[in-house]
Amino acid sequence: MVYVIADACVDIQDKSCMQECPADCIFEGGRMTYINPDLCIDCGACMTACPVDAVFYDAELPADKEEYVGINERFFEEVETPKSGRKAGKIDYDVDVIAALPPRTGA
Repeated sequence: MVYVIADACVDIQDKSCMQECPADCIFEGGRMTYINPDLCIDCGACMTACPVDAVFYDAELPADKEEYVGINERFFEEVETPKSGRKAGKIDYDVDVIAALPPRTGA
């Protein structure tokens, strides 16, 4: 894993990160987007593009967000995806931890 999307993305999904990603490794789930660690090329374009600061380099992930490494990995273990986030379109699925979160107000 190199870059990780965390909770600030839940119910926001601005998708600027998807548009900027040259590796096309970001996939849109039901409530948040997820980075495929096998496709990520470690360029950081997603982190710069994110308007809600939801993207972190895994080595710099704050301690209270460390579970999001596993959450991003689990998404790709639990759902069959093509090798292109943009071609996949919205995948109406989220890891159980994300699905169980209360809806974000104003989202």
